[in-house]
Amino acid sequence: MRGLARYWALRQDVPRALYYSAAVAGFGTVVLAWWWLSHSGFVETAYLPPPETVWETAGELLRGETLWSDLKISFLRVTAGFLLSAALGVPLGIWIGSFKLVEGFMQPLTEFVRYVPVPALIPILMLLFDLGELSKVMLIFVGTFFQLTLMVADEIRRVPYELLQVSYTLGARRGESIRLVLWNAAKPGIFDALRLCNGWAWTYLVVAELIAANEGLGFRVLKFYRFVQTPKIFVYLILLGAVGLLLDFAFRKMNQRLFHWADTTKR
Repeated sequence: MRGLARYWALRQDVPRALYYSAAVAGFGTVVLAWWWLSHSGFVETAYLPPPETVWETAGELLRGETLWSDLKISFLRVTAGFLLSAALGVPLGIWIGSFKLVEGFMQPLTEFVRYVPVPALIPILMLLFDLGELSKVMLIFVGTFFQLTLMVADEIRRVPYELLQVSYTLGARRGESIRLVLWNAAKPGIFDALRLCNGWAWTYLVVAELIAANEGLGFRVLKFYRFVQTPKIFVYLILLGAVGLLLDFAFRKMNQRLFHWADTTKR
């Protein structure tokens, strides 16, 4: 028992093999529960297809071109909206976190817009940007920009003020203190905020593809729903989850490689 107890210590690491075994067991438990429920008769297979049916459907879709085309266009939409959000949100967040006057001017407004449901903005975006790709990209941008800005500002404010005092003592100017102290100290946390916001960008994909789309993962899920093609819905949902998991894993590994000295790499 003592040997097992060390694996239940609060916030302590466990062997890598045990960690990944637990991850596989988590997915396996869900698949087994899904298999049992789909064969139990409690739920119609039209609404909950068995795993083997979904597997066969996945093989058919993977051999076709539609799925890969949908994945490509959705990836480009999410990436464009996310990169635009990062390009504007990170600098603005640094300014809000660095200057109280900017915080007073921008943060209440940013907080206000953050609580407006993104789907409610679809009519406005359609009026402003028409029905093309730009309206879809802008919806993903709006869904992540305000969250990211506030998260970056919080990371800047977490930098100990003592570091700024040391920079002033060494003769650093205001711009140098922002660039060399606040930015460098907050970079690991900002990178982690980007990882989280990239995940949120993918959650807005289906909403974005409600705007007059004729291809994309989200559009295809809604089309399958209209024709009750549940196995295909499951394939696309699993694909969305797999893409998100791979991107999250890539962000974490990059964070660990770039900022191995920071606590955020353990999150």
